[in-house]
Parts: sequence; structure tokens; C-alpha cells
Amino acid sequence: MPLSIKEEIEAPEGVKLELSGRTVEVSGAKGKLIRTFDFPNLMLRVEGRKVLIETDSTRRTDKAAVNTVKAHLQNMFKGVTNGFVYKLRIVYSHFPITVKVEGKRVLIQNFLGERAPRVARIVGDVNVEVCGDEILVSGADKEEVGQTAFNIEQATFVKYRDLRIFQDGCYIVERT
Repeated sequence: MPLSIKEEIEAPEGVKLELSGRTVEVSGAKGKLIRTFDFPNLMLRVEGRKVLIETDSTRRTDKAAVNTVKAHLQNMFKGVTNGFVYKLRIVYSHFPITVKVEGKRVLIQNFLGERAPRVARIVGDVNVEVCGDEILVSGADKEEVGQTAFNIEQATFVKYRDLRIFQDGCYIVERT
């Protein structure tokens, strides 16, 4: 049985990696991401292009923390090299929906014939484009892209009506 848990992850080509304390800074073609890992028993080291994640304990929670940090680093590497894109589809059968992007907000107008527009917040450094009946949400940070897509989907949630009939809204259809 091992006395410690060690994992290593290698940064892909074209990715610049810096570590200061518990803060990891990853930069690449699609942008720059900074994340601080506050797990108490965790040690991070950078050796060349590899990040070493280790802990002296063999407890289950510490192993989970090591794997969590490894998954976050993999997502950061993927984000700065390829980026993340969520595709949403605008669906309506009663009233035609108009979607506009204004600054850090997405305005959904004429949803179910309502006079006031519904508003969804854009989180962080995320790009939102409206192309016909599709909305493309893209960016380098997986969490920010996913949260923005969910905010748009949640803004068009239908209340107090039969959901089998009123299926209008913006729905996430693809994640890449």
C-alpha cells in the first residue's frame, strides 16, 4: 500500500505553465486561465512541462482532491488550446422569440408574448453569438461557458403552464 498519492499531468505543446504557491496560471492560443487550489494536504510542483500533484496521506478525501485538481488542470489545458463551445437552439411555437446580446447580458424578447424581456447574465470572458435560431456560447473556461449557457436556458423556463404544450425556450443541444 502506498504511503502517498502522486499524479502527474503533462502540458500540451503551445501551453505556457506557471505556478506560484497554490495558484496555477495556464496560457495558450485561446487565452489565459488562473486558478487557485485550496486543498490543505496537497502539494503542487512544476518540473519542465509536467505538473506533479501529490499528498502524503492515503485518505480517500485526499485522493479525491488529487484527482479533482488533475481534472481541473486537464480542462484548463483543453480550454486554452481548443476552447469550449455550447450550442443552444431557440424553439418557439406560439410567439416568435428575439434574442439579442447587449454587453454582459442576453435579452430574450417576446418570450410567450411577454412585454418585458427576460435577461440572462454572461459570466466572465465568454463570447455569445446569435445565428438565426442558434446561440453559440464559447470561451476558454469550461465553468464560465457552461454557467452562461445554463443562465440562458434557465431564463426561458416556463412556469405555471403545461410543459407538454408550452415547449418554447432556449435549450442546450450540443457541447464541444
